[in-house]
Amino acid sequence: MNIIVTGGAGFIGSAVIRHLINDTDHSVINVDKLTYAGNLESLADISDSPRYRFEQVDICDAIAIADVFAKYQPDAVMHLAAESHVDRSITNAGEFIQTNIIGTYTLLEQSRRHFESLTDDAKARFRFHHVSTDEVYGDLEGTEDLFTETTSYAPSSPYSASKASSDHLVRAWQRTYGLPTLVTNCSNNYGPYHFPEKFIPHMILNALAGKPLPVYGDGHQIRDWLYVEDHARALVKVLLQGEVGETYNIGGHNEKRNIDVVHLLCSLLEELAGDRKPASIGRYEDLITFVKDRPGHDLRYAIDASKIDRELDWRPEETFATGLRKTVQWYLENESWWDNVLSGHYQLERIGLEK
Repeated sequence: MNIIVTGGAGFIGSAVIRHLINDTDHSVINVDKLTYAGNLESLADISDSPRYRFEQVDICDAIAIADVFAKYQPDAVMHLAAESHVDRSITNAGEFIQTNIIGTYTLLEQSRRHFESLTDDAKARFRFHHVSTDEVYGDLEGTEDLFTETTSYAPSSPYSASKASSDHLVRAWQRTYGLPTLVTNCSNNYGPYHFPEKFIPHMILNALAGKPLPVYGDGHQIRDWLYVEDHARALVKVLLQGEVGETYNIGGHNEKRNIDVVHLLCSLLEELAGDRKPASIGRYEDLITFVKDRPGHDLRYAIDASKIDRELDWRPEETFATGLRKTVQWYLENESWWDNVLSGHYQLERIGLEK
């Protein structure tokens, strides 16, 4: 298949592309605007593949998106491009409305026009796979409750509200226009190439720099953690084997309190970081600092991933212990990648590309 992946220079998108190029025979067109979170260095290992192409395009630009469809004639679209950082959505909601809602609408319309131009055989193959989040479901109250594919939507932040809106658009285009869509809602991802402002890499890199480890509130917020490479495998499996019109929840079966994740990270750094520990600190745990909770902070997310297990035979390969160890080890061994991000050098390198 010829697959368009939007947001392919981002954290999850780059993992999907690496999996497609390294583990399948499919071809990929990476469509990415290259905002602050897009980093082509995350794709350095596969960038020379003859089955990989990159197009620097904003998904809100209907003319440019139409040109991409005309040029590559895709068999499928995996839509991952999104503004995704909750704190940024609180201070600047407009960007989230534009990218996550208007961008999804633009992509749906161009996909619909492309789909309607296809032969019957090509229509039977075509898929539009929309990648979303468990945050659209809002907050879980009971300690035993789980998000299922039929859980009512109750988003709490501008980010989750914009993703909920995009989910509704995708389902409307399937029901109204017959566009063959699939939706997945995932739990919190972690792993290699994660942008440093996100929770786990932020804690790792702050610890290595001897900076405070800021924990919102009392740190008792619970999240289900999914290793990004497990997620990439699940997304491709849904694209290729999922039933049109269906939704699949993808979870890691790893519920942890935020404060417990920070303690685990500190313990792993004590074991693995060696002489990287700053001389100014005793233990990494001494850096933990509790800060004012953010507005509208959900207490607990937890995914029921039994449907994708039962129907598509997918389950995560990594436990939280094995995945977190791999993640810490990756950041210790790939300082050049995250140093380029922290310094902003990765953005300077794309100036030549934009010209």
